[in-house]
Amino acid sequence: MSKQTKILFVCHGNICRSPMAEFVMKNLCVQAGLSDRFVIDSAAVSTEETGNDIYPPAQRKLREKGIPLTHRSARQITRADYDFYDHIICADSSNLRWIERLLGPDREHKITLLMEWVNGEKANISDPWYTGDFEAAYRDIDLGCRALLGKLTEEEQTVGCN
Repeated sequence: MSKQTKILFVCHGNICRSPMAEFVMKNLCVQAGLSDRFVIDSAAVSTEETGNDIYPPAQRKLREKGIPLTHRSARQITRADYDFYDHIICADSSNLRWIERLLGPDREHKITLLMEWVNGEKANISDPWYTGDFEAAYRDIDLGCRALLGKLTEEEQTVGCN
């Protein structure tokens, strides 16, 4: 088996966008037969929601879209996460600033915005906790995860050819 690619999705509280991305990405990997090639989790930059499960409207949106999910407890990102994960994927630019305050500079260039994987632009995913628009957040997350999976599997194939 080839090396597993480790991905951590991050948002403010780890109850809406990052767990949605975690479960969307896991589902995409299952559908593509690639589950054994990825380790996928999510975390928060804040401690406000530590221990809480996914916000009920986010759970409903995932179920509506046929995305399997399990109970999970929100947690804050740690230095050990930075060392462990290959890619730390943030929902918005505020998350990037929080991570730098918590962990210091991104010396290994592991941290990106999810939407950067779509078209290279530093676009944010609106927080449905504030907007109430879980459909828009889901659409962006799904688009971002599909682009991320495509680019990572493309990179792996390119590296494997060398």
